[in-house]
Amino acid sequence: DLKEFKSIQFENVYFRYPETQKYIIRNLSLKINAGEYIGIIGKTGSGKSTLIDLMMGLLKPTKGKILINGKAINESKELMESWKNYIAHVPQDVFLLDNSIQENITFGDKKVNLKKIEKTIKMAQIDDYINNLEKKISTRVGERGTKLSGGQRQRIGLARALYKDKNVLILDEATSALDKNTEENIFKEIDSFKKKKTIVMITHRLSTIKNLNRIILLKNGTISMDKNPTEINLNKELY
Repeated sequence: DLKEFKSIQFENVYFRYPETQKYIIRNLSLKINAGEYIGIIGKTGSGKSTLIDLMMGLLKPTKGKILINGKAINESKELMESWKNYIAHVPQDVFLLDNSIQENITFGDKKVNLKKIEKTIKMAQIDDYINNLEKKISTRVGERGTKLSGGQRQRIGLARALYKDKNVLILDEATSALDKNTEENIFKEIDSFKKKKTIVMITHRLSTIKNLNRIILLKNGTISMDKNPTEINLNKELY
């Protein structure tokens, strides 16, 4: 069982889907330590989402090892399950139940903490929208969130991840449908607790990556750059 998360490490990891020849991830080695704030960038098809899925244990490497605190994750079912419990993930396309906003944020929590909900909807910059609704947090979102805009769905997904309050936060283009100001305000909130969490973020927007510890550029499934943002001419080196 995982008592504390210290690091995740990829050692010469390759990944391809069964029945296919092409490796989506190729000979990738990477270490992320607890408390780091990491940005993953790269063109569409460079392997960013696959890397995240491997990181979360949703996919297994075809070759190579993924280690949590130095132990191979694919060799222990207990470690894998324990690791998954450390993660809150916000995908680009958030899955919502045909239920209330509250139930979509607390998502199966038996002991609902209203103060915590209030705090997370503020952090996710959706409190103004919710407070202007007639039924507030009890408003139903429709099947797959059809009554909401893409940006509102993403912010509820973000509020859900923040409500879970996990040690590792993984954001996969989680703010792509938001305007620049809302996104900046969300990242200000995330910056306020980043020292307590490990944050890995896939992004396309340069404005979101100023406060990161490291930026990792993926090209054709392998790392072509791993640097501190201050060392990078972003316009020149991005892709």
